[in-house]
Amino acid sequence: MAVGQARTTRSRRNQRRSHDRVAKPTLSIDQESGETHRRHHITADGYYRGREVIARAPVEEDEE
Repeated sequence: MAVGQARTTRSRRNQRRSHDRVAKPTLSIDQESGETHRRHHITADGYYRGREVIARAPVEEDEE
């Protein structure tokens, strides 16, 4: 006589192909600074697509 298998739960069913979703972020090199950054994100220097979008304020040093 055949024995039925236990029903697969949602958590087990959704874990089957979880390794397919893991991917490295796509990187790009900025035209102006040559810095490597994530695609569609600004660089650490504030550049996006070769243009400065966030101007950094000059760092003021405390004189003692």
